[in-house]
This record gives sequence, structure tokens and C-alpha cells, in this order.
Amino acid sequence: MAGSSYESPSEYIGHHLSNNVFQLIEHDFMVVHLDSFVMAVLLGVLSIGLIWLVARKATSQVPTKTQAFVELLFGFIDSQVSAIFHGNRHSFIAPAALTVFVWVLMMNAMDFLPIDIMASFYGLLGLHEWKHVPTSDVNTTFALALGVWFLMIFYAIKANGFKGWMHEIFCAPFGSSVFVWPANFLFNLIEYVSKPLSHSLRLFGNMYAGEVIFLLLGLWAATSVHGIFFSSILGAGWAIFHILIVVLQAYIFMMLTVVYLAMAQEGH
Repeated sequence: MAGSSYESPSEYIGHHLSNNVFQLIEHDFMVVHLDSFVMAVLLGVLSIGLIWLVARKATSQVPTKTQAFVELLFGFIDSQVSAIFHGNRHSFIAPAALTVFVWVLMMNAMDFLPIDIMASFYGLLGLHEWKHVPTSDVNTTFALALGVWFLMIFYAIKANGFKGWMHEIFCAPFGSSVFVWPANFLFNLIEYVSKPLSHSLRLFGNMYAGEVIFLLLGLWAATSVHGIFFSSILGAGWAIFHILIVVLQAYIFMMLTVVYLAMAQEGH
């Protein structure tokens, strides 16, 4: 039963929310969250592999159900991208949007695996602290958002040149007068800093909260027979609602990625 081997509820929750860390330098604060890193890489490779496998087996004849689903998904994402990004989207933006959506969706979907059963499985492998939901770790979501941030700067420089990009930094949105350069720079600095923060924290907050709710329901089930009954009902309801959250957060993350790149491409 959930929580039966723990001395307190806080110990139970703390154990399941702890990362498997590797310290890069002894007595230094820099650590690597091995569980988040390994799971994110594995799911990323799996996502690309699934897309490649479906594309490899694609046929112009009657498509299989899997091919029809992927074509429907790509058509939907392509239509969303075309409404926002007005440049050449097929060379990079649309495929990247599809990859981001599938990757984040698969990382989010790991939240549906039963926490206590998976913890027991990882324990058999000698992994006593292993979080299998990468997007419930702020380091993962911030790394994804930071990658988008670098792409955003790349597209801004590619579209306007480095000199044109610096002109935007210091001359927009309040004009090119030298007296408003500090205000323009401060405004753009806040914008550039806030984008990766909001991009990452939105995804992290939703997935972390969902994991905590599953843990609380598991604790309730450990209290009594009544707890098992009511937590099972609420758990089933929350799992159904969580499907919407998992898909919606992947969609929002993908759309914000496209929006930020489109803004960088088009400039102010």
C-alpha cells in the first residue's frame, strides 16, 4: 500500500519527488539530474524513431491507421504553424514543431505510469530515487525553453543581421532617440528574460502539480478502506482530466515555440 514503508507522509512525498543526482565536482553545487536527463534523452530518441519509422513505411496507396494518424497530426500542426510563421516553414519550423510536440507529449505522458509500482521496479534495478516524468523537473523544462531561446536569437540575427538585431534592442519600441536607448534596452532585456522563464515554468508547474495530486491520492488510499474507495474514484477522475492537461501543455509549449520564432523572424 502506498506510503506503508515510510515513516511519515512528507517522507513518502519527498522520496517520490527527489531526483537521482550526480555531482560533477565534489563539494560543488553543480549537479546533473540523471533521471530527468536519461528519461528525456530516451523519450526524445523514441519520439524521433517513431516519426522516422512511420515516414519510412509511408505509402501513397491506402495508408495504415498509424500513417493516417501521423498525417492527420502533422497536417494539424502544419496548419497551426502556417497561421503564425509566414516564412519557409517546411525546411525547419514545421518539423521542429512536430518533434517538440511529440517529445513533450511523451515526457508528459510518463505521469500516467503508477508511481508506487514504478518506484518498486526502479528499486529492483538499484535506483532508489528515480523520477520518470522529466517535465516535472524544472531543469528539464528550462533546458527546453533555453533551446528555443537560442533559436529565437538565431532567427532574429538571421532575419535582420547582427547590426539590425542590435538596432531593435536599442531602438524599439520607443524610438531611435539616444535618450530612450536605456529604456528600450531595459524593455527588451525584460522581454528576453521573461520568455524562457514563462515558457518553462508553465509546463513545469502543471506537470509537478499533477504528480503531487497523484501522490496525495496515493497517501489517502493508504489510510483506510474508505480512503482506497474514494481515492480510486477521485484518482480515476483526475487521470481522465490529466489526459487533457498532458496534451494541452504539450500543445501550448509547441505553439509558444512557433510564436517566439515567428516574432524573432518578423522583428518588431
